[in-house]
Amino acid sequence: MQSTRIYGPRTLPTIQRWVEYLRYRVVHWITILILLAGSVIVLAPFAWTIATSMRLPAESFTVPPQWIPTHPDWSNYREVFRKIPFWNQILNSAVVAISVVIGQLATASLAGYAFARLEFPGKSILFWLIMATMMIPLQATIIPVFVLISKLGLPDTLASLILPSLPTAFGTFLLRQYFLQVPKEYEEAAMIDGAGQWWIFSRIYLPLVKSGQAVLAVLTFNYYWNEFFRPLIFLTSKERFTIPLGLNDLKGYMMTGSISVVLAGVVLSLIPVMFVYLLGQRFLIEGIMMGGLKG
Repeated sequence: MQSTRIYGPRTLPTIQRWVEYLRYRVVHWITILILLAGSVIVLAPFAWTIATSMRLPAESFTVPPQWIPTHPDWSNYREVFRKIPFWNQILNSAVVAISVVIGQLATASLAGYAFARLEFPGKSILFWLIMATMMIPLQATIIPVFVLISKLGLPDTLASLILPSLPTAFGTFLLRQYFLQVPKEYEEAAMIDGAGQWWIFSRIYLPLVKSGQAVLAVLTFNYYWNEFFRPLIFLTSKERFTIPLGLNDLKGYMMTGSISVVLAGVVLSLIPVMFVYLLGQRFLIEGIMMGGLKG
């Protein structure tokens, strides 16, 4: 005679735990699948770029796409160095990007600290005026900036790209938020000990916002390394071109250049950006996690 199993009150918590565990595992695996699908979507263009840079132009647009080249052709990379002064243009991009990063870290740190911790007349109005400049597109100001650069005798120089980029409204806003997160008690304790405002800024507050500076540095380097519009307007000599203009030269007149050579140049130009990202990855993630905005 079969016995019927009766679930009493003591067995219900066990069943509930198993249901919660199964629900957790299902949600866990669904999340992993969604992330894997997103990763494939994001990485597929990079994989196609690298694969295409190592094959002949005639094989570039085969259907279906060949993700792994059967006969890698490294001559495309040699063509990049033959057609454009690649090292010179890489150096130009590095000088511009690094100079702007250093300049923006300096100006944004000083301005962000002033707006976060100092009191002066018209502070709120001045801050919101600076924020309003973020709504003005670059194309609307390029003509007056070009006229000013011409008056200063700086056209066709790397300084024409560096000097107008040193002030940054976004960097000021970003670092202001990080300075606001530092407890004010640190400043009060230092002032009791007789510390001046510059000592408080440089020795207490600045080390505590390194994660925010890392976020600004990586974003700024990436933007100005890949900038195309202003170099196209301000630079005329190929020796002073930055790498985005050099890659544009690889396309040739009326897009007659080899797509494989162009993508080989793109792959080479991505190496410094990836190096900078890997170098600042820990600080970047830490800065994003600590970057809850307030104030």
